[in-house]
Amino acid sequence: MSVYDDYEMTVGIECHVQLATKTKLFSPADNDARDAEPNSKTHPIDFGLPGMLPVLNKEAVRLAVRAGKALNAPIARVSRFDRKHYFYPDLPKGYQTSQMYQPIILAGYVDAPLDDGSTKRVRIEHAHMEEDAGKLTHHDGYSLVDLNRAGTPLIEIVSEPDIHSAAEAKAYVSELHKLMTYAGVTHGDLYHGNMRFDVNISVAKKGAAELGKRAEVKNLNSFRSVEKAAEYEFKRQVDLLERGEQVVQETRGWNDAKQITTSQRSKEDAQDYRYMPDADIPPIVLSDEEIADMQGNFPIMPGEFRDYFSVFGLDNSVVEYVLRDYRLAYLLLSTWGDGPWPRPQADLIRDGFEIEKYSLEEHKENMKRIFNWFASTPFEELDMEKVGNGFVGPRRLTRLAHLVHENKISSNSAREIFLSLFEESTIGKMPEEIAKERNLLQVSDESAVAAIVDEVMNDPASAASIADIKAGKDKAIGYLVGQVMKKSKGQANPSLAQRLIRERLRG
Repeated sequence: MSVYDDYEMTVGIECHVQLATKTKLFSPADNDARDAEPNSKTHPIDFGLPGMLPVLNKEAVRLAVRAGKALNAPIARVSRFDRKHYFYPDLPKGYQTSQMYQPIILAGYVDAPLDDGSTKRVRIEHAHMEEDAGKLTHHDGYSLVDLNRAGTPLIEIVSEPDIHSAAEAKAYVSELHKLMTYAGVTHGDLYHGNMRFDVNISVAKKGAAELGKRAEVKNLNSFRSVEKAAEYEFKRQVDLLERGEQVVQETRGWNDAKQITTSQRSKEDAQDYRYMPDADIPPIVLSDEEIADMQGNFPIMPGEFRDYFSVFGLDNSVVEYVLRDYRLAYLLLSTWGDGPWPRPQADLIRDGFEIEKYSLEEHKENMKRIFNWFASTPFEELDMEKVGNGFVGPRRLTRLAHLVHENKISSNSAREIFLSLFEESTIGKMPEEIAKERNLLQVSDESAVAAIVDEVMNDPASAASIADIKAGKDKAIGYLVGQVMKKSKGQANPSLAQRLIRERLRG
């Protein structure tokens, strides 16, 4: 038993979500700074120049209200902005506009699925709107500031300290990412910082009445880094306590290359920021009707997709894999909804889809094949832009799966065709046409395959395998089937070839 088993980890996570608006929270500057020249997406308001007055972005408010629905949280009828004072070069006006006392999103919750099939509910304390700061790049002896990000509209989602393992922390941030991207609140590009996680971690003896002192690991931008930082910080703090030392309340950074956290600065408390109401920005006052309008036409959310996909009896990891991007989830739901069987989502039906009649159970099996084709492909190899633009399409996927069902192509050939659907050269081509072009159609004509089987079995080189099979070494049939496939240039139906071989051995 390890000393770590005597302690419990407690984690609360603050998530900064960049809202997918065209302009910034209080200025007309372009909100898309990806790959832009430093300080090229700015406005005098972002620089905090004298006489510049902020104008609240209405679209940012709408997206925040929709985020609240995704978080199962009520929306405040009145919310206000405050000034959070601190000076840092990436915030030249000397304060950040935030919502300390009256946030727009009230208490809610997130149900995060775990690997074992259970669900972890994490309560949301609140979520507030605020502007982002700029970005500092530190060099040897000097630092550079880029204010492209300054003024970007954010919501900061603050969880309750309900998380007690690194795995739960990873599951929570992963589900939070899905909720925000499915709701259309953010683009969700972690690489470009559309969502960043601040992880507050403390440890205490199991059963202790009070939590330990927390350390905050700032600006994590991947689910794995959240998990690994929590694992490392838990052990670091336990080691300190076991040596009789104290955990210091501080802000720490994550060194991904070394997989360690490092101290950055002492952690401020709320009073250190000298919050005060922002007199330049009127309160946000929302009626029930306005909130309902902002939350109207809400998209299908991850939990609903899980319910739809549960009918296939897939492994949890397969379902979670395809839910990583809402465009893939919609494609698969649309594929499931087409055809002459009961349809879970009538509004997702695509007309004009003609296919041979087959049963609901056969369609479920085909759907399993389609799910597994996606889940067995590295995510970076799946072009989500093409998925979202209908490049692959439910019709082609269903036809491809049906070709396997009909034994017209092998599983290996199906995978080759599946990957080809993402290629420009196959636009407009159905799987049957692609299979013909690449000589991937299986020969299922019994007389044609039988002739090849007879040729193989009459070959003296097959005598040893035939003797082994008759002696009870059934695996030896693989050699004979392999020879049939070789002579047919991979086009013989292997199941048919095996049946014909066994018939001849019995005869």
